Amino acid sequence: MIQLDKVTKQYGTKTAVHEMSLEVPAGELFAFLGPNGAGKTTTIKMLCGLLFPTSGSIRVGGFDLRTDGGRARQLLSYVPDQPYLYEKLTGREFLQFIADMYGLSRDHGRRRVAEAIEQFRLGEFIDDLTERYSHGMRQRTVFASALVHEPKVLIVDEPTVGLDPRSVRQLKDLLRRQADGGTTVFLSSHSLDVVQELADRIAIVDHGRLIGCGDLETLRTQAAVDGSLEEVFLKLTEPEAAEDFAAAKPQANGQEAPR
Repeated sequence: MIQLDKVTKQYGTKTAVHEMSLEVPAGELFAFLGPNGAGKTTTIKMLCGLLFPTSGSIRVGGFDLRTDGGRARQLLSYVPDQPYLYEKLTGREFLQFIADMYGLSRDHGRRRVAEAIEQFRLGEFIDDLTERYSHGMRQRTVFASALVHEPKVLIVDEPTVGLDPRSVRQLKDLLRRQADGGTTVFLSSHSLDVVQELADRIAIVDHGRLIGCGDLETLRTQAAVDGSLEEVFLKLTEPEAAEDFAAAKPQANGQEAPR
């Protein structure tokens, strides 16, 4: 469902992403981890079609984001780390706006909006202006809007920021249900306990390079650490280790679908 083939992104003389290759099939909950400045945000922006790679190609659902971006983006939803709403719209108006933007018919759009309101329990505040919403209310509304057109790929960036424990549990259940229902979930997060609990496979990037990709057991073997994801992550992103793994070019691991 998602394919990155030797993707490089440069800003002048700075290389933010270097020859990254990944393949993520339908129905996988795939985590994308890395230290600050590792190239995660640039990669996500390229996946969403907000940036084009300097070289290499990105496909979503078989559509190249550079040459067939309209059809590729129709399959996507993106939930950023800071939930953004049009504050002079009510929640209902915002959801209907998103349905219209994705080309849903009026009747289908209204039906999907009603289903999203029920699914995310937005009824108590859905007709209030979104400028009055708390962070949790905003997050729920943004997730509802992301799913209103039933995307094939859901890209989520730091979704647990500012959420209370109950909301985090509900979010984890939601992401798992989406993947189990066939949606590809591409999750970027610093919450390693959440990733360890949820992810089918995990990619770790550092300095723009893919330095590890696989399930937790595969990464433990690569890092020679029999511990938690946090311990594995810290070992693989040590400066010396990252340089060694980059030199070994473990990009092929990113091509393997889960067994």
